[in-house]
Amino acid sequence: MLQEILALPVEDKIFYAVLVFSWTVYIWEAYLAYRQRKIYRTTMHVPTELGKIMDSETFEKSRLYQLDKSNFGFWSGLYSEVEGTLILLLGGIPFLWKVSGSLTARFGFGPEYEISHSLAFLMLATLFSAFTGLPWSLYNTFVIEEKHGFNQQTLGFFLKDALKKFAVTQCILLPVTTLLLYIIKIGGDYFFIYAWLFTLIVSLILVTIYADYIAPLFDKFTPLPDGELKSEIESMAKSIYFPLTKVYVVEGSKRSSHSNAYFYGFFKNKRIVLFDTLLEDYSPLNKSGEKEPGTVEENEAVANESKSKPKNKKQGCSNPEVLAVLGHELGHWKLGHTVKNIVISQMNSFLCFFLFAVMIGQKELFMAFGFHDTQPTLIGLMIIFQFIFSPYNELLSFCLTVLSRRFEFQADAFARSMGRSSELYSALIKLNKDNLGFPVADWLFSMWHYSHPPLLERLRALTGPKQD
Repeated sequence: MLQEILALPVEDKIFYAVLVFSWTVYIWEAYLAYRQRKIYRTTMHVPTELGKIMDSETFEKSRLYQLDKSNFGFWSGLYSEVEGTLILLLGGIPFLWKVSGSLTARFGFGPEYEISHSLAFLMLATLFSAFTGLPWSLYNTFVIEEKHGFNQQTLGFFLKDALKKFAVTQCILLPVTTLLLYIIKIGGDYFFIYAWLFTLIVSLILVTIYADYIAPLFDKFTPLPDGELKSEIESMAKSIYFPLTKVYVVEGSKRSSHSNAYFYGFFKNKRIVLFDTLLEDYSPLNKSGEKEPGTVEENEAVANESKSKPKNKKQGCSNPEVLAVLGHELGHWKLGHTVKNIVISQMNSFLCFFLFAVMIGQKELFMAFGFHDTQPTLIGLMIIFQFIFSPYNELLSFCLTVLSRRFEFQADAFARSMGRSSELYSALIKLNKDNLGFPVADWLFSMWHYSHPPLLERLRALTGPKQD
């Protein structure tokens, strides 16, 4: 058997190595998920150490929610792996390349127009991905999230939102891909430096404009009204020299009752965004008795829909708890976590482009995936970044997860140093309850997947002795 494998052509070895590694990763992930699913099934009662922070009703709700999500993840993951394997075995990538070539030829673009051909391929590939992923997304939103009281979307809103996301993605993806391919084509021996610089600039621009120009296409952003909370946020930002310019509230409740907060911007232009579901006194989910403006029919429809959905009562955090959560987020900034993540990301990006430059001339890579007569740059990017770098990407992902947990502990400690330990303690419990997070985790699953430390570990760190 070993001799037969060694006798295979290089391109066949590459192809089968990719398939074997892909299924190895899937089996490993499935094993980890099985371990965690076993925790969900067998942990039927609130552990003694959780008795003071979680009631049995919430514990059971979170257990069932996470069990449903885990079961869904198993089947969607299996489908994704089988689909990917069939695409490779049946030559789906070269087939789609030929179809896209036929499509561009109809508009007078021959084989010499590789960039046009690549854009057509990219659009068809994203269409295929959106089409095959739609049933899973619908099930997740309207069965699992709906069942557990999180979904706030109607089917019409969901489909309209999906079309809008696809259109916006294409408006960004196609021009960026065009310029990237052009840079690689004309960049000469050092194209990888120019390609890396281009992707760096694009990422910085997108981060800068996202919340101001892209996110508002999907959600409503309004300035946080003047009042005690806004004044306290501005005062806290000033105390650590955070260059805050604006505080927004995003209408996340029209999609989901999950909550979040983040900041964005560069240099002296930082903004903070709070989800309305995070704010106890601001969230419409806590005001079901109040009538929203609109026609009688619209109000009746909203009322009937609200009755049919199980809602988690009194969600969100009090103002001191919101400030504690923001203290944690600002800790990421003050401790340089954001900059460190950007530096790591860009170092990785540069390394990948350099290795891509080394490998792109290897025709065996293209032959392994069915491209015997042509070596399109876009296909080379896909093969090398998605398949050849897969082992490296898995290792990097694990290392970043470990680093992320360390950063989270440090940000919690920063909020504690600001005198907001007790408020953050209660906020973490509330957010865990509102999002139906399950506080018991298998150690191996947690180590591999949790970018944030488990709830109990964070609470112990907040109440334990201060770390130097």
